Amino acid sequence: MKTTPNLQDADGFYEQLLDAHQGLTPQQSQLLNARLILLLANQLGDARVLKECLAAAREFPA
Repeated sequence: MKTTPNLQDADGFYEQLLDAHQGLTPQQSQLLNARLILLLANQLGDARVLKECLAAAREFPA
């Protein structure tokens, strides 16, 4: 699992993510997040890394 910044144009992606949620209801926004998570997990495809990411996300301070 990569823990150092690895995203090209992180600010640009964040802006695109915010734009994708524009005008959605909270429920639609949650569904968008769920679909995006599943699509990105499919791109990664490594079950071990996905398990590590899930654990790390649960432990991340709020």
